[in-house]
Amino acid sequence: MTDFSDEELQAIRTESERAYELDRAHVFHSWSAQAQLSPMVISRAQGSYVFDGEGKKYLDFASQLVNTNVGHQHPTVVQAIKDQADLICTINPAHVNAARSEAARLICELTPEGLDHVFFTNGGADANEHAIRMARLHTGRRKVLSRYRSYHGGTQTAVNVTGDPRRFANDHGDAGVVHFFGPFLYRSEFDATTEAEETERALRHLERTIQLEGPQTIAAIILESIPGTAGIMVPSAEYMQGVRRLCDEYGLVFIADEVMAGFGRAGRWFAFEHFDIVPDIITFAKGVNSGYVPLGGVIMNDAIYSDFTERAYPGGLTYSGHPLACAAAVATINAMRDEGMIANAAKLGEEIVGPRLAEFSEKFPNVGETRGVGMFWALELVRDKATREPLAPYGGGSAEVSEIVGKLKAGGVLPFNNYHRLHIVPPLNVTADELNAGLDVFEQVLSEANYS
Repeated sequence: MTDFSDEELQAIRTESERAYELDRAHVFHSWSAQAQLSPMVISRAQGSYVFDGEGKKYLDFASQLVNTNVGHQHPTVVQAIKDQADLICTINPAHVNAARSEAARLICELTPEGLDHVFFTNGGADANEHAIRMARLHTGRRKVLSRYRSYHGGTQTAVNVTGDPRRFANDHGDAGVVHFFGPFLYRSEFDATTEAEETERALRHLERTIQLEGPQTIAAIILESIPGTAGIMVPSAEYMQGVRRLCDEYGLVFIADEVMAGFGRAGRWFAFEHFDIVPDIITFAKGVNSGYVPLGGVIMNDAIYSDFTERAYPGGLTYSGHPLACAAAVATINAMRDEGMIANAAKLGEEIVGPRLAEFSEKFPNVGETRGVGMFWALELVRDKATREPLAPYGGGSAEVSEIVGKLKAGGVLPFNNYHRLHIVPPLNVTADELNAGLDVFEQVLSEANYS
């Protein structure tokens, strides 16, 4: 799907105009002031590309919301959904269905020993909601610790453990959540000058937070294994191992939020594999089935599972383990394996994205730090490299960043932008040619940027 006939283009324009009119008349958009919106129409999608309401093609360097890990319209996944729809479209989750059973088996094949049970949810936010509920029931404690510069979802508990400004309007201080500073050397809260200093000081800060909050009151620590929307700040293995040690020492549940970083995004099945740790609970969504049908879940260890072998777990969802979603997950996991997508993400990240972004940081005045792994990279836009002043305020935007984003789109690349950052997060099966073509557009746009 690359070229359209005149008749096809006219049909695309006609349907897109109607879709836009109806959207603005009736659709309420998330995280937005409704009257200020002028949303982009997406009319078609294929592989690493999406097409707008005029039929223009864009490289999807955002993977939408960093979830289309196998790209758009992957034929195996689309066919699996069609085949499942012929058998069972939906069923009460109290009943067994083959798609859910197989999805659970495949997921648990990927996890460390002892993490062998999955509770399916509708997405990442409610996965984190239920993970926290399980941890609270398991420990009999209420408090949950979460780092600043994090995102865990938009539902009530999930948005309260979130550590970015989207929490503010929903945070009344009564959710039992305590935030702490995680490691981020580029913008260190600990005046660190090396990664080793940052790790040691961040762990000391976390331990003091646990001690001063009272470990007997804390149920869990929830961490994105690699924070995603908040900035793709890859922690050191020593930091993550230190968090695991503190959880063991103080009897806290370690919840690894793998909603964005998991299922190959970071060049491993799960991002925590980079750090040689085993969490107590893993939450997932997004990449498990590339978002083709909403799906998330909680994977729990044997100790937490055993709490509910003889007493009922107080929670459930109408669409838990939805057959269409689970069929898509089975096809997605198998496609990732069969087509070597995770190895592709790791290889291209190491050989292409990392080196090219490092060059951008050296050459261009408004590019500060670049960082990442796999197909999971961030580029900081700064006004001044010496002061590291961001090109847009934390929690907001700026005319300069909007101009850069606009030029990227004009060049045929759909970027992921959050505040002063651009993220490079294409599908895991992006080709080297596609990746370089997109980065060529980034290079051209950033070479013309000169804001101070």
